[in-house]
Amino acid sequence: MRRTKEEAAETRRRIVAKAAEEFRAHGVEGIGISDLMGKLGLTHGGFYRHFESKDQLLAEACRHALDRTVSELGETADKAPKGQGLETALRQYLRPLHRDHPDKGCALAAIGGEVARTNERSRAAMTEGFHHLVDTIARQLPDLPPTEAETRALAIVSGMVGALLLSRLVDDEALSSRLLRAARQHLATIGDPDPATDRA
Repeated sequence: MRRTKEEAAETRRRIVAKAAEEFRAHGVEGIGISDLMGKLGLTHGGFYRHFESKDQLLAEACRHALDRTVSELGETADKAPKGQGLETALRQYLRPLHRDHPDKGCALAAIGGEVARTNERSRAAMTEGFHHLVDTIARQLPDLPPTEAETRALAIVSGMVGALLLSRLVDDEALSSRLLRAARQHLATIGDPDPATDRA
């Protein structure tokens, strides 16, 4: 039976979502096309009806993963009490649950280092997602001029991603937890509009 366009589009969405999960869990080279398709109950040959290459899939998977991260973080921060958006975003991002489940989390921290050595499309997708994440954090700094808010958000997001990556890297659980706590506390001060606490 011939598949409808809607069925084909849904299959493509399933492949992208599963790839985003598997790449974050096992690394870009940690899962092959055959294994990925097998996990979905699909054939290796069917992959090429949807994508021209693994590079194309990686780019779309990066975009999918970061869109989800930005959306979830933004919704949580925007619902926070007035003046607590940044702290709320930091608590959500820099928490043990996020650290322990890279397959569901931020692609920048999970596979950013690998993607930096891959193709331009994937790097562009990561860059776009990074900009959206910075915009989300800058939105939580309404008392600052837009340019200053963006500058501080660049530093905050860089610290968030780096701290999460390091919390996964170290083999000392107590140190890992300290890293997350220290980053939450320090990064929150970067958003303080009071010149006396300006660390820039």
